[in-house]
Amino acid sequence: MTPGAGFAEFVEVSIEGVSVRGFLHRASPGSPALVLTHGAGANCQSVLLTSLGEELQSSGVTVLRCDLPFRQARPHGPPIRTAEKDQTGLKAAVTYLREQTSGAMFLGGHSYGGRQATMLAAAQPGLVERLLLLSYPLHPPERPHQLRTQHFPDLRTPALFVHGTRDGFGSIAEMEAALKLIPAPTELLQVRGAGHELISKKNRDELTQLVVRTLRAELLNT
Repeated sequence: MTPGAGFAEFVEVSIEGVSVRGFLHRASPGSPALVLTHGAGANCQSVLLTSLGEELQSSGVTVLRCDLPFRQARPHGPPIRTAEKDQTGLKAAVTYLREQTSGAMFLGGHSYGGRQATMLAAAQPGLVERLLLLSYPLHPPERPHQLRTQHFPDLRTPALFVHGTRDGFGSIAEMEAALKLIPAPTELLQVRGAGHELISKKNRDELTQLVVRTLRAELLNT
């Protein structure tokens, strides 16, 4: 595949026998790179991930959007006690992509996928240079006391959080308070009017361009 010319389906099995499955948007060999994964009810072919993959590739970032192990195991349904396996899958994807480029490495995901990325990074500091968290699921809807922030004090990887102002999994004020628990530098990018899905037909182009501009600026500062 010619760099910058669309994307290719990708399957790789690591030395540990962990399968990495998804789609690779390849930029130049020395480009920065991002492993990007999906939420609990989706897969790596979601509109959000596909749109970001295409826009980032056009801006010179290699993107591997991948299915988490729970989604590889079954095409539908939520993850059930698979967090450890899913984090292992993300680590395998990062390891593969590091072999493909000499540029800075990002790891991120939407909702559940982003949460797993933060947990992996908290457990393994230095695995990636930065994180991209799309609609971090701070707590279940209407259950604000069930916070998913226990690992935040151990998170030492700089992170960009992208969050809708109408996200039922956490308000902007709740996100701002939670990010104070993280000792690493963080940035909260607000998407006005967006819910947990973050992207819509109306804001698709604006959203992807906003995220890419912000992410590129952070990559240049890495």
